[in-house]
Amino acid sequence: RHSKSPFIHTLFARQTQQALEYGLAEPAVDEFATALCAFFAEGGKGCNVTVPFKEQAFTLVDRLSPRAKRAGAVNTIKLTDDGVLLGDNTDGAGLVADLKAHGASLADSRILLLGAGGAARGALAPLLAEGPSELVIANRTQAKAEQLAAEFQDLGAIVAQTYEQLSGRFDLVINSTSASLQGDLPPLSPALIHGEIAIYDMMYGAADTPFIAWAKRHGARQTMDGLGMLVEQAAEAFTVWRGIRPGTKQVLRELKRNLGIL
Repeated sequence: RHSKSPFIHTLFARQTQQALEYGLAEPAVDEFATALCAFFAEGGKGCNVTVPFKEQAFTLVDRLSPRAKRAGAVNTIKLTDDGVLLGDNTDGAGLVADLKAHGASLADSRILLLGAGGAARGALAPLLAEGPSELVIANRTQAKAEQLAAEFQDLGAIVAQTYEQLSGRFDLVINSTSASLQGDLPPLSPALIHGEIAIYDMMYGAADTPFIAWAKRHGARQTMDGLGMLVEQAAEAFTVWRGIRPGTKQVLRELKRNLGIL
């Protein structure tokens, strides 16, 4: 209901001269499969899937892209010319593109990823592909973090820890939890925050998210919210649907203006 995707994709379509209509749908949790089938039966060509439906979408498509298969979650679906529903995951690619746009260094860095849900799953393979020295997953439910670390250990140095176990110096902390949507904070020790650390919250808003505001209070100087990731993953999805890569910088500026951030 609050998604900015229609605004973003309308600008992408205008920029690339594509005829595209992008709308919103918010089915009840137990009605997602029905709503998805109805959308494509009524002529839909592609869609994005958001929280809490990404893992459910993974089970409903006919074919998975390699990155969706790896993530175990789907956020982009395309109806192919031969009538097959293709599931993809553009979240991780969008995150890495936005981090690089902010100048964040990922190679040989020590990264802390908070959360072990669908957003974290989508981010892990693209982050590990950048060659960090270590990626640590912390989650309130330790078993979920351990399961993710085991699933992705073939891609790089990845471990699961409890919030209480976290220690040492991290170069980048990524909050993939939805805590900011509820105004809450992950139970992270302020001692982990230092002046050179980069803080990324996948959530976004017109003002600082609670996590970013908390990190700033404890000395973090580089903070980023998920608005750029939203635009970058949307550009990736648009490319899946249309085979044309839209530019993101101007669209991000327009989105910030729309949200009253500029």
